[in-house]
Amino acid sequence: MLIKDYRKDPYLSLLRPLVEAYLAFYRAGTRHIESMGLTSAQFDVIAELGGTDGLTCVELGEGTLITKGTLTGVLDRLEAKGLLTREKVKGDRRATNILLTSKGEALYKKVFPAHAEFLKPFFEQALSKEEVKQMKPLLKRLRDSFEGS
Repeated sequence: MLIKDYRKDPYLSLLRPLVEAYLAFYRAGTRHIESMGLTSAQFDVIAELGGTDGLTCVELGEGTLITKGTLTGVLDRLEAKGLLTREKVKGDRRATNILLTSKGEALYKKVFPAHAEFLKPFFEQALSKEEVKQMKPLLKRLRDSFEGS
């Protein structure tokens, strides 16, 4: 049966607030990241690599929100800035390990905490700690319901 009034449907009525929350988060976060001289994609890569001994391209692709086609260009630009290096993985000619340079690690230690501290008040102002505990599994369950579709 077709839904006659989408605004009254209890599930579909979540769409607008969910998208609006995401867009507000994305805009504020992107402005802050750009104020630190990075793109969102560059920040995502640096944040994922920071504090690690490096990740393969596959691991990096799985850990970031960047598409495989975009990831190569982001890595190229970060490498050109001297923020990361690529090393071949011994025993696997197809795999490449991506590591932050000392300059990249220093940038990570500067921008990651700054961005986390920038974002935290938005969450604290909107949600109690108990609401966060309740919301995390619900958002993961919602995300997982779309996986594989």
